[in-house]
Amino acid sequence: MEELRINQNFSNIQLELLKLYATNIKENELIDIKNYLAKYFSKKAINKADTIWDRENFDNNEMDKWLNEQ
Repeated sequence: MEELRINQNFSNIQLELLKLYATNIKENELIDIKNYLAKYFSKKAINKADTIWDRENFDNNEMDKWLNEQ
């Protein structure tokens, strides 16, 4: 594949995705990739939240207080 040359300030992930999307993939493959990316980033967010939860010694009572705040 010809190297993609762009004079924008894209991040490394944006450049890789642009290279991928420069190829014509099937719609179901595109959906699979979107789902994979969503799962990847949601897992990272959950892991970070779990780390904070453990560090701060939060418990379910704390969560209930947050849920009932107005």
